[in-house]
Amino acid sequence: MAKPKKRVKKQKLSPAAAKAKAARDKKRAMRGDRKAKKAENQRKRRTATKKGRKIKGKDYDHKKKKFVTVKKNRGNYGKGTKKEKRR
Repeated sequence: MAKPKKRVKKQKLSPAAAKAKAARDKKRAMRGDRKAKKAENQRKRRTATKKGRKIKGKDYDHKKKKFVTVKKNRGNYGKGTKKEKRR
């Protein structure tokens, strides 16, 4: 039997703050570097699936150049993301 999925709690924001955050997030996602990474992810996932690799629950790590678990990739391998190099 499969484990039940954990649900991530949604941020508690006022309607105005939620709208502002959505605008910020959209602006960030539409930058050239983010678009390039999204396109690269799509290409990598397609080729990995065609090769028969099991990539469910994994993200492509642009630093390590391979698929790793979402938990490791988004959590910066236990170091958090606050100290990552900023633009």
